[in-house]
Amino acid sequence: MASGNFTIEVVTPTRLVLKGTATEAQIPVLGGYIGVLPGHTPLLAEMGYGELTCRMGNHTTACTAMGGFVEVLGNRVIVLADRAELAEEIDVPRAQTARDRAAKRLATPNDRTIDAKRAQAALERAQVRLKTAARGNAAPSAAAHAAG
Repeated sequence: MASGNFTIEVVTPTRLVLKGTATEAQIPVLGGYIGVLPGHTPLLAEMGYGELTCRMGNHTTACTAMGGFVEVLGNRVIVLADRAELAEEIDVPRAQTARDRAAKRLATPNDRTIDAKRAQAALERAQVRLKTAARGNAAPSAAAHAAG
């Protein structure tokens, strides 16, 4: 591996979402984002909800990353996410429905049957999915190619 690259892996409890060689990455952590370049200082951080992007060759790959941890060690980045999906895997109509449902629940704050924290988390997840899907904007066959 060239000194201007690092290995990045994004894994969830159920699958490997992304593995490759990157030249840079933007990773959502609690409180914001971190930028990772080759030779980054070792780091262990708790993940937030957001869009993870990494530059791989001549293209940028985007995926959601929601919760978990990121470890940067040497020229290796491992993202252990609670949930993650590539931009082209996102079901946009489902994410829009989830966003609208969560927003509706949050619009009625006096309804004691609504768990506001849970609704807020659902809204954030849906917004991340929609933002990431818009970046991906890939043809439906791209998801099969990325998974294969």
